[in-house]
Amino acid sequence: MFALAAATRYFGGELERLTYRYERNLAMRFSAIWLFVCGNLFLFAAAGARADEIALPSFKAQTIDDNVRIGYGTAIGDVDGDGKPDILLVDKKQIVWFQNPPQGSPETSKWKRHVIVENLTVRDNVCIAARDIDGDGKVEIAVGGQWNPGDTYRSGSVHYLVAPEDRTKKWKPIKLYNEPVIHRMRWQKVGENRFLLLVAPLHGKGNRGGKGVGVKLLAYRQPADGGLLWKRAIVDDTLHVTHNLDPVQWDPGTPAEEILYAGREGAMLIYYDRGEWIKKKLPRVQGAGEIRMGLLSKAQPYIVTIEPLHGNKLVFYKSGFARDRAASASNDPAAIESRIVLDDNLSGGHAIATADLFGNGSQQIVAGWRLPNRDKKVGIKLYYPTNKGATTWKSMVIDDNGMACEDIRIGDLNGDGRPDIVAAGRATNNLKIYWNQAPK
Repeated sequence: MFALAAATRYFGGELERLTYRYERNLAMRFSAIWLFVCGNLFLFAAAGARADEIALPSFKAQTIDDNVRIGYGTAIGDVDGDGKPDILLVDKKQIVWFQNPPQGSPETSKWKRHVIVENLTVRDNVCIAARDIDGDGKVEIAVGGQWNPGDTYRSGSVHYLVAPEDRTKKWKPIKLYNEPVIHRMRWQKVGENRFLLLVAPLHGKGNRGGKGVGVKLLAYRQPADGGLLWKRAIVDDTLHVTHNLDPVQWDPGTPAEEILYAGREGAMLIYYDRGEWIKKKLPRVQGAGEIRMGLLSKAQPYIVTIEPLHGNKLVFYKSGFARDRAASASNDPAAIESRIVLDDNLSGGHAIATADLFGNGSQQIVAGWRLPNRDKKVGIKLYYPTNKGATTWKSMVIDDNGMACEDIRIGDLNGDGRPDIVAAGRATNNLKIYWNQAPK
């Protein structure tokens, strides 16, 4: 009996020890598996968060003119040839430029204002084209004036401005032929050291209510001797109310820039090929007031518009064209893959620009509006995709009710490698720089 009891105690204790070891090993294995699963879930979530999180830059506003009458249009370019970009402004009765400070920081120093021309026509100025077209490091300037959208017969003017030796002095205007209701103009590169002046009226001649003859988008060619006899050609006359255009390098395989052109009836992509204009309607793009090109990557372009004319919607169109392959029937430059309304709370939307403001190799969108929206505010916002396919977007406010935005340009004004924003305000009567504070 004693021996049996001793054996029972021995084997019973051994069983308990074996059971304890088994349960402990099982628990340790379960814990290891649980830690492995949780760790990988954490890493997966963290990776997803990192993919979705974007380091947003801040912008520091600097007012360089608080006495703007209207601020119809802006441009960025080197006016005086000092290697620094200056700011040009088309105001009600004056065309002016603001000199990038020769000394000191552009962010804290005064931008000196110089008058280029004033009282050019009886009515308002309205648009400007400024670009270095002869390779001397200084911009050439053309302007549009005699603005009267209600007069589709006698309004409008086009002037080329001849620079004096001292570009801080007033320039000499040379009057060129004009259609009525001149509204927008830009320089377009069509070859090595070859440029055309694109000029777009708002209405066709004699039109009423957007009906009548088509708007004549004209291309002016400066004579080689710098004379007054500028040749001109009709680029397009199929639209009846237009509002903006953008010379772009849509297809890197072409020597000439293309034109994005928008109006109430839609938008088109226009090629210049050996003196001929080839036009492609952009499907799905509805009537628009503003149009710009952007790049999600070097190979992936997109279009952004404000719809309708002076409208409330900022719309993103992802292109179906691959810029790293030759254009063809299967790689159509005018193909549109998707359409996304990024914002429907603009009011009097009047300005768009695109640039890589984040320094991540992709271009974001900046848009401004000039009338109080549903929140009773004017302003500027920046829009950016949150995934690789650009199917989801977010936005951030650049100016909250301090800029009734008429026009926007983007350029690196202080040479730090980060693009800055320039905007002119109509009802707010101001011209501002928004300095990009993104990490270098």
